[in-house]
Amino acid sequence: MNKRYLLSVLILILIYTHSFAQVYEWRGEGRNGIYDGNGLLTEWPENGPDLKWELLDLPIGYSSPSIAYNTIYLAGSKDTVDVLIAISLDGKIKWEKAFGRAWINNYRAGRSTPTIENNRVYLTSGMGEVVCLNAINGDILWKVDAHRIYEGKYNSFGLAESLLIIDDKVFYTCGGDKTTMIALDKMNGNLIWASESIHDSPAYCSPLLIKKDGKSLITTLTKKHLIGVNPDDGTILWKFDYSEYAGERAYNNHSNTPTYHDGSLFITSGYNHKAIKLKLADDLNSVSVEWINEVLDNHHGGIVKLGDYLYGSSWDNNSNGKWVCLNWDTGETMYETAWFNKGPIIAAGDYLYCYDEKFGNIALIKADPNEFKVISTFKITQGKRGPFWAHPVIDNGILYIRHEDAFMAYDIAN
Repeated sequence: MNKRYLLSVLILILIYTHSFAQVYEWRGEGRNGIYDGNGLLTEWPENGPDLKWELLDLPIGYSSPSIAYNTIYLAGSKDTVDVLIAISLDGKIKWEKAFGRAWINNYRAGRSTPTIENNRVYLTSGMGEVVCLNAINGDILWKVDAHRIYEGKYNSFGLAESLLIIDDKVFYTCGGDKTTMIALDKMNGNLIWASESIHDSPAYCSPLLIKKDGKSLITTLTKKHLIGVNPDDGTILWKFDYSEYAGERAYNNHSNTPTYHDGSLFITSGYNHKAIKLKLADDLNSVSVEWINEVLDNHHGGIVKLGDYLYGSSWDNNSNGKWVCLNWDTGETMYETAWFNKGPIIAAGDYLYCYDEKFGNIALIKADPNEFKVISTFKITQGKRGPFWAHPVIDNGILYIRHEDAFMAYDIAN
């Protein structure tokens, strides 16, 4: 076997593994908040699952962890700087790296969940710098001050996008009058394309990749619109004016990644926005309304779809909300139940994990469209006084919970 043949085989292997690399990102695979439920407890001890370890006095953050290469990656803010923290699976800090300028005007905290691929970590600062770091040692590989260069706009609470990677591109929503979304080369940060501007501000939404019949589409929410973008060239294929479905307090502070299934999209936002299910055209070039629901106006806790039902929480006001289930096919409200307060939701197997954002209670609930019935619960007491906004993550039998400057790992393996 000659050296040229061996070199060719090695190149093919590298191309293959690079093309099919695992991406670790916001709300897990597919950004749907659903994690592997195999081998997990279906009921917790009276005082909650076993606390394996905790880290206190960390840089403050509302974002979630991403876990890869036996390492937990967590973004936070320290004074005026955003930092990335690498943590071992036994709760030891490996390193901490400053990577950008933090948002300091209000709710000062890291908001971007790291996106990880091929030993590289991609994330944004609160002021709109797009950054790529080495996942092994935290070295900054490249940085683009995207919001400044492309004249992006800010909403009231800075920027909170968790970056999307597709093939050779990393995508970022600038908003503003120069462009709406850009695609950068993930290896060096060079601009690949900049879309046209729809003259709108970015929301706090992290985009979603949709694949249907061999076609791909990026969808995300800006301040006023849901948009569909061609990932190859940045063409904005359609925009849906979501501001027309707002309540009297039309803040348009959209935070929830759209939910996609079988050719349809679901969007929801707080402040009495109507929840809407939209049908994508077969060519992905347009959308039309399937149904509207006025109950599930999720603030920023996310939605999970299990079977034929959507689960999440509603917004009564900034301090209160209920837990809601909708029928995916019809939009019918199956239940609306009070339990402490609204907040983040994820799922694993047939179970929901609900995190009350006001008091820090966490509930384990068997997903049932007929009732919101708590099986087990415990309360988070660690962390500074403030909202419990970070979405939980489950990985290899561990439930990871963040509360601002505190980060905990609970054993929920059966």
